[in-house]
Formats: sequence, C-alpha cells, structure tokens
Amino acid sequence: MARHKEFDKEEALDAALAVFREHGFAGTSTPMLTDRMRIGRQSLYDTYGDKWQLYLAALNRYGRQEISAHVSTLMSKQKAIEGIEAMIDRVVREARQSCLGVNSICEFGDRNEDINVIHASSNRLLQAALVGRIKEAQRDGDVAIELDPSSVVDYLVASFAGIRIAARGGANDVQLATLGKMAVRGMH
Repeated sequence: MARHKEFDKEEALDAALAVFREHGFAGTSTPMLTDRMRIGRQSLYDTYGDKWQLYLAALNRYGRQEISAHVSTLMSKQKAIEGIEAMIDRVVREARQSCLGVNSICEFGDRNEDINVIHASSNRLLQAALVGRIKEAQRDGDVAIELDPSSVVDYLVASFAGIRIAARGGANDVQLATLGKMAVRGMH
C-alpha cells in the first residue's frame, strides 16, 4: 500500500484561494487546482470534499482574512475618520488584486445559500466595526450627523466593490485614487 504524501492543508487552501480569486468557480478546473495546490486529485477530494466545498472553504478563509485586514486598518488610527480613510486607501492600493468576495457576488448573485451565509457573516463583522467608527467620526464632526451609520456602511461597501471592479476593468491609479477620494467626500 502506497503511503500518502503529507501536505500543508492551509498552504494548499491558500493556493486554491488564489486560483478561485483569479478565475472564479466556473473558470477554475480541477487540474488547475491540483497543479497550484501541488496535490493529487484524490488528496483534494479526501481533504476538502469536492470543488464546491473547496470553493466555500476558500471563500470563507478569504472573507475572514479580508475583514480582519479591514478592521485592523480601520482601528489603526486614533481619529475615526483617519481610520476610515486608511481603510479606503487600502482598498484603492490593493484594488488590482482580484477580490474573491466581489467575484463571488458577480458570479452567483444571491442565488446560493452557502455563499449568502459566508457573506452575511463577513458583513456583520465589518458592519459592527464600521458603524462604531462612523459614529465616532460623526461625534467629531467629520461625517455628516444626519447620515444613518448603517447606510454609510452600505455606501462604503458598494464603493469598495466599485473601486475593485473599476481596477479589474482597467482604471488607472489616478482614477482609482479619485474614486477613493469621492467615497470619503460622500460621507460629508
């Protein structure tokens, strides 16, 4: 009986995440995954189930990583508006890297319950952190007091998606920076 080669499951998942991030679910083949993950087809199925389960695991991991990075950046500044601006700047700076969250919405919309659950979990975490900072910025006079904080979050999340889609569509650095500045301006 042949001994199965051990592999780092987290590294393999990160490799799969990169493939899905670039090609989406439908555009990713099993050979693309096994090649990038450096595992055999049977190891993929034995460890992750099937391509769909692997995709969900990658999307869940990506969501946790992205929300953690957003919240960390958001909280990195003492003044709330500066934290919000830093988060927007991060999105602009990294906009050319394909976003698995935005891509999954573009590919599936809200038609898949598994994906909806992952998105809802990520959105709750980001919403909680952002609402708190927006309220702080309103108290400081940096965000219009008449704006509903939850609506500002919705606006920012839509702006982030728009910035990322613009980058994928070929927007240059100046255009992306302008979109980021307009997102800030929309809160005043």
